[in-house]
Amino acid sequence: MTRSSLRAATIGGSPDDTEAAFYEALQAGDIERLMACWADDDEIVCVHPGGPRLLGPGAIRAAFSAMFEHGTLRARPTQVHRVLALASAVHSVVEHVEVMLPDGPREAVVQATNVYHKTAQGWRLVAHHASPGTVREAQGVQSPGAGHAATVLH
Repeated sequence: MTRSSLRAATIGGSPDDTEAAFYEALQAGDIERLMACWADDDEIVCVHPGGPRLLGPGAIRAAFSAMFEHGTLRARPTQVHRVLALASAVHSVVEHVEVMLPDGPREAVVQATNVYHKTAQGWRLVAHHASPGTVREAQGVQSPGAGHAATVLH
């Protein structure tokens, strides 16, 4: 993590600063820096692709710590779509995640939504929800009707 993004995230900065600090902490495998991006709140939530809903900082810390035992997580957000309000921000991103398989590294694509709230400590992550992505997203192709109202609800 660069000192500037960590400093910006910890002294207030912007949702983008906190997001940069979060992904840099993932890549560094640094649980303390990663958890510094999260709000100090028992209601924070995280869902990893195919995983259970993790509620609260203890469960989130334990899940990321377990991931880091297998090495760092090389994830980089792309195609960021931002919705910003006075005290909250929602970022929809496509994560390109490098995973190591027995026959070498492979890239996985993950759709993620990161929700930030402005707290007394600055912008902090309150929710990270990730799902498996598609080849179309990896190539930067938007879904049909992107930017228009959905016709199917789930």
